[in-house]
This record gives sequence, C-alpha cells and structure tokens, in this order.
Amino acid sequence: MKTTRLGHSSFEIPRIGLGCMTMIGLYGTADDDESIATIHAAIDQSMNFIDTSDAYGAGSNEELVGRAIADRRDKVVLGTKFGNVRKPDGKPGADGRPEYVVEACEKSLQRLGVDVIDLYYQHRVDADVPIEETVGAMARLIEQGKVRTLGLSEAAVETLRRAHATHPISALQTEYSLSYRFAEDELIPACDELGVTFVAYSPLGRGFLTGAVRAVDDLGEGDRRRDHPRFAAENIAHNIALLGPVEEIAAAHNATPAQIAIAWTMGKNDCVVPIPGTKSRGHLADNIATAEITLNAGEVAALDAAAPDGFTAGSRYPAGQMTIVNI
Repeated sequence: MKTTRLGHSSFEIPRIGLGCMTMIGLYGTADDDESIATIHAAIDQSMNFIDTSDAYGAGSNEELVGRAIADRRDKVVLGTKFGNVRKPDGKPGADGRPEYVVEACEKSLQRLGVDVIDLYYQHRVDADVPIEETVGAMARLIEQGKVRTLGLSEAAVETLRRAHATHPISALQTEYSLSYRFAEDELIPACDELGVTFVAYSPLGRGFLTGAVRAVDDLGEGDRRRDHPRFAAENIAHNIALLGPVEEIAAAHNATPAQIAIAWTMGKNDCVVPIPGTKSRGHLADNIATAEITLNAGEVAALDAAAPDGFTAGSRYPAGQMTIVNI
C-alpha cells in the first residue's frame, strides 16, 4: 500500500484508510464479528489508518474499534472525533467548549481502551465557541500526552486557517466524491497550501457510486440513507446519470465502479486520503486493490465532465444536519 505523511505529524499513513461508521448498522445490518475481522484484515494488509467517532452509535463504534485493536495497538494510526452532539430538543448540534473537549477525550480514551489517540478531530465546529478556544484545549491534550495530533471535520476554509494558526492541524475531514465536489474550490487547495491532509469521507457517495442503489427500494426499511435527500426517488432518478460513465471506465479497467470512484478521488491531489467505509472483508479487499488503479487524463476528464460540481440533486444531509457543516 502506498503511503503519505499525515499532515504535521510523524505518522505515515496509507493512501486509503478505513472508515468504521457503517459497522454500527446505519446502512443495513452489521455483524460485530465480521466488522472486527474486517479491521484485522485492514491492519494486516497495511490499511492501518482507522477512523471512528464518539458520535457513531453513541460511542459503541469506539468500543468496537477498541476491541478490534486491543492486541495490535502499535500497528494502528487511530483517529476519532468529538463534538457532534444532539441538543436537548433532539436537533443536531456541536459542542466545542474547552471543558467539553477534556470530557469527551477522557470518555473516548476509555471506550477505545487506549492511553493516547493518534489523531483527534473536532467532528463539527461549534459556531458559538471561537475555534481558537477549542483548538487551544485540544492542544493541551497533546501536552498531557493524551493526543498526538489534531484534526477538524466539516470546517470552512477560514476556520481551518484560524485553527492552524492556533496549533498545527494535521487533517481536515470532509465529504468528497464524484457526487459532491465542492471541496475542490477552496478546501483542498487550502489543505495543500498548509500541509494538511484532506481526509475524504464518503468517497462512494454513501454507496451510490457503487451502482448498488438505483432506487429507494434498494435501501432496507431501516437504512439511514432513506433520510438523505440525495436518495429521494426524484433525486436518484437524476443522479443515476452519473453511473454510466463510471461503469464504462470500470469495465475498461476490469474493476468495480466503487474502485473507479475511489481512484478518481485519490488522483485529484496528493493530499487527499479517502476513507471508504466498509463492514465486510470482501469490500475491504476491493478497496485495497484500488490503490493499484491509475486513471488516465482522458478518463479523469470524462468523469469530471459527467459530474460537474453541483450536478448531484439533493443535499448531502437532511436540513437539520446541514446547519452544522462548513462552519
């Protein structure tokens, strides 16, 4: 597996990481034993950049990851996140208060069963707390030996710059794929300029770019994606036009559409590291093999033309969650 430096840290990470959110069963059923086996297989094959959050399953995903890495902690670059919370009225919110940073970190350390978190992200920026205060508290965790390097998630460019001026930021995690290319305008160039790794979550458009979801009925009744506007029936009918070019190029490479979508993401800038989520060893093997696929200039141009920024119908999240991204 090809590697790259993680921002301003001493870590070398693979060009593709493992997102663990789907292991809590948001997108169909999940099996803990298979999820743990998938994490083990990823580590054994050098895909050892593991991503979780205290928001995934109210901490249960951190507990799962902790069990999986307990006997191989030294082989993992472990990232987790804090600050993506529910308000008392149940609406999505963010908490960046310095005292909450300390509280959240202690709980994550306990759930993960580790002494130190390698990469600690603010999952959602709190618009009511200056980013300098939040990052300052995160930096003190480094001084205390509880965290090794810092990241942000879904932060706007100006927020990233202010945070980075307070303490070096190693990673910015934001959704990025053929479906949603907004990060190309400012975020990815800023990361490249500042030496920040851009961690691309949902590089498969929450599974849409695999070609497996062509109608709402392809999603199970309990699948969280049914709440996402991009998967509304009228929006899928529009968005499906993107799959043809992806599948055509996949056939030329004897690859899957998912592999082409991830390869496109990786090829846009060397600072981009996608973290496709999977809960099975079969899909993991496909993701690992993606590292060997290189798209030529004509193929990249064809995909760019098929999916210009703004093409996808439907917002990335339901309306309430859209209020706490790009802050």
